[in-house]
Order: sequence, then structure tokens, then C-alpha cells
Amino acid sequence: MPPTVAACQLAVDDLAPDANLAAVESRLRGLPEAVDVAVFPEYALTGFVPEGRVADAALPLDGDRIDRLGDLAAAEDTALVVGFVETDGDDLHNTTAYLAPDGDVTTYRKRHLRGREAEVLTAGDDLVTVDTPAGTAGILTCYDLNFVRDSADLVDRGTDALFVGGAWPAAYSENWRLLLRARALDGVRWVVGAGRTGRRENVGSEDGADAVAYAGRSLVVRPDGGIHAALDRREDDLVAELDPDTLAAHREFVGSV
Repeated sequence: MPPTVAACQLAVDDLAPDANLAAVESRLRGLPEAVDVAVFPEYALTGFVPEGRVADAALPLDGDRIDRLGDLAAAEDTALVVGFVETDGDDLHNTTAYLAPDGDVTTYRKRHLRGREAEVLTAGDDLVTVDTPAGTAGILTCYDLNFVRDSADLVDRGTDALFVGGAWPAAYSENWRLLLRARALDGVRWVVGAGRTGRRENVGSEDGADAVAYAGRSLVVRPDGGIHAALDRREDDLVAELDPDTLAAHREFVGSV
């Protein structure tokens, strides 16, 4: 059977890791048994505000909440791709973890911080790939989609898919869709983009962290850049098969041009 993925589109409570963890657990348990990989939005576990209070919600990689997610991945036999603010010593990172059912954990720290993220977070250094049921997958986070050089480097690493968590503003939702499709086409690979929906309210900020409406609009994109499956802004799960024969056919066609 072809591998099955789910882009789990949800709203996120900023600075509320326990509530978000419960939401991720509920969505995971509600997925069809056939799902091999479930991809969640950027900052799905912690939310984010661009000021110092985000440190109070940040999670260590070796903490109880990440351990609980690992247990869930094992219990449901589903790999998880989930984002959070990570605390590591004196640094905070925008981190995405790939938690495999066998207990392996791979992390990617967002390399290209956007706007005021850079005031409170430390950028990552390395691109990351991981072996998944969909083949070798690269992990990117939201604004990373804009950087074609990273996409090309991931092509050189033999990626069959990209897993992308996003928290894209609704005002620029067409850019999100366009970039997901472009990264599929320029790498001739599947792309799964899970977007945050709902709103970030001004949660007591004193330094201008304004409310934001998020795009949602999660996508699964074919290796030719065409849309395989899509959501609007509702909270929902986008479940799709990533057929390896489709990938092979597109790569054969491109190779023959």
C-alpha cells in the first residue's frame, strides 16, 4: 500500500503547551488507522508570541511532553511531525520534531527566522532529512519555503518528500500555496504542508504583538506541482496517499526532457 499522510490543520493556543498537547493527542487518535505520518503546524505545541514570555512555554527536547508524544507515536503506530519553541540552555529555537513509532527522534531548527522571531529565537544551522514511510523526507518550517538554495540542497540529498509546518498569515495565503507547489515542482517530490488556522489574539502583550489571522489552507502537492488535496481554513485533517508510482513517473518524465 502507498504511504498515507495527514496534514492536521488546527488552531493553536499561544503559550499553552498543555492545551495544545491535548489537542494534538485528540487529533492523532481520531485519524484513520492507515495514516503513516501526521504533520502538524508550526509551533503546534507551544504557540508563539515575539517577546520574552515565550520562554515560559518553551519545551526541552528531553522533557515529559515530548516523551508523551513519543509514546503516542508508538501507540498509534504513526510518525509525528510537530513544531514547538524549544529551550536549550540559554537559547530558544523554532524546532520541528519527527517522532517515529520506534522511538527515534529527529529535530530540525528553523534556519530562516522571520521578522521579530529573530529578536527572541536562535536560528538553526543545518538542513535535516529523515527516513520515513514516504521515503527520504526533508523538514522545513514556514518561511524556509522562500529559500530556493535550501530546496536545491535537499534535492541533492535525495528527498522524496518535504514535510512543512506553517503559521502563515491569512493575508498572504496565496504565497503559502504557491511556495508549497514550487518546492514540489523544483524538487520533483511530494510536499505536505500543514498550516495553522484560527487567530492569535493579543495575549496580554505590552510590546505590540498584534492579533493575527492564520491562513490554514493545508496542501498535499504532487511532484509536478499540482494540488493533490487541499483544505480551506476550517480545523480538519487532510488525509492523502503518496503514491510512489506517481513520483517515479514524474521523475522519469523530467529525466527524459
